[in-house]
Amino acid sequence: MLLHLLAFLAGTVAAAAATGPASRPNIVFLFSDDQTARAIGLENPDVITPHLDRLAREGVRFTNHYNTTSICMASRCNVLTGLYEHRHGCNFDHGDLARTFLERSYPVLLRRAGYHTGFAGKIGFDLQGEKFEALATFFDEWAGGPGQTFYETARNPGIAKYAAQYPHCSRAYAAWAADFLQSAKRSGKPFCLSISFKAPHLPFTPDPQDAKLYAGRQFKRPPNYGVENGRHLAAQARTSRAATGYREWINNYDESAAAYYALITGIDAAVGMIRESLEREGLAGNTVIVFTSDNGYSMGAHGFGDKVLPYEEASKSPLIIHDPRQPRARSGKTSAALTGNVDMAPTLLALAGVPAPAGLDGRNLLPLLENPDGRMRDALPLFNYWGATSAQTLAIVAPGWKYIFWSHGGEGMKPTEELFDLNSDPYEMKNVAADPRHAAVLADLRRQYDAELAAIAATRVAGHGYEKYPVLFSRTIPWSEKPAAPPPAAAKGKRKAGKTDDR
Repeated sequence: MLLHLLAFLAGTVAAAAATGPASRPNIVFLFSDDQTARAIGLENPDVITPHLDRLAREGVRFTNHYNTTSICMASRCNVLTGLYEHRHGCNFDHGDLARTFLERSYPVLLRRAGYHTGFAGKIGFDLQGEKFEALATFFDEWAGGPGQTFYETARNPGIAKYAAQYPHCSRAYAAWAADFLQSAKRSGKPFCLSISFKAPHLPFTPDPQDAKLYAGRQFKRPPNYGVENGRHLAAQARTSRAATGYREWINNYDESAAAYYALITGIDAAVGMIRESLEREGLAGNTVIVFTSDNGYSMGAHGFGDKVLPYEEASKSPLIIHDPRQPRARSGKTSAALTGNVDMAPTLLALAGVPAPAGLDGRNLLPLLENPDGRMRDALPLFNYWGATSAQTLAIVAPGWKYIFWSHGGEGMKPTEELFDLNSDPYEMKNVAADPRHAAVLADLRRQYDAELAAIAATRVAGHGYEKYPVLFSRTIPWSEKPAAPPPAAAKGKRKAGKTDDR
């Protein structure tokens, strides 16, 4: 009898540690792949996302959330570390992530602070000089996969046991999450669960039950859709693979959109399953849920089909933070504050009361939950250090404005400035850099640009190929005086077999 009583009390204490009002909150970080900001039901009625819409109605939705590097590998490291790409050095053709950076990432710091941590899905990078399996040692529970992973559940070892019931991976990751929540609850610790979905990345292979919701439908094109709506943009942008590939968005928009949206609906179903599991385990009242994506997606805007570029569709993603401990009056708010993927690590650490490492580029977004109308920063840089040299660029986004400097001056192109008034022109259809009415804004954003260029020179990590960019991106050094540009990434050798390759 005494043993039963002691066991009961131990279970009660464990549950209280995980869910009690005085405890640190649990954290669920949900991460999609290639989801543009407008691919959510609250932004676009063509997309079926009832669970994400509900999450936003019960939390805060951020409408100006940018990925400071809009490509999978670098963006994922930005999220984990709170650092810009040139500070951690991990991207295609630049190198893998050094262990020292992962040791200062949000899940590792939370684990050291007493959190029970778990990761499932696409991790998206490799550790420098180490086997992929080394990543599992940084988490209490692990179901991560190398490379792009697979839509077929059975092909992903970490979740293969769920294949019979959930043959498509999105819902299978939610099933894994349900088991994680049970073990996390038993641990008596607060937990941090990170789920990194494969969807909606190519190849567009949705779950049949989601695909049928979109079968045969026609979808509304955005106002800037099509190649003809990109002719006003810099020639350099049109040398990106976003313009030279991914033609399915131009040749067959409806079919592409149907599959892309169906994949997002599959993620949405998984979000609903995870929330049901939280309720079932009695954890929902003390669990903060964050949903975002690693980069945007052009979907044919301006004739582009990919990400990488600093334009709105390619660089912006959804961001929703639902904290059930906030007063109900704050539910359903939107924040137009300028936020970035580098803000995820300091925000998640702040939720747990864990000090963030000094010198992060990201900022803690929690004040915006209390005051969504607040301002987070005056400017945010957007980098592209990958792909054709002519399409590599630095941009500055500010509240209501975006400045892009295309530095490449070879192959018949001239260095080009672009300035967009995002308040009146959210689809970036008019470059107003030459309009004297905006001279003061242009001058200010040029100063912001030059300051960011100096920061690259001062803070870049050594040995990853970022040394050239303070000169290559310079506004004041003529192209003729810049060192010979390297060949486009497509002309370089492939990464060695077995390494992450998700572009």
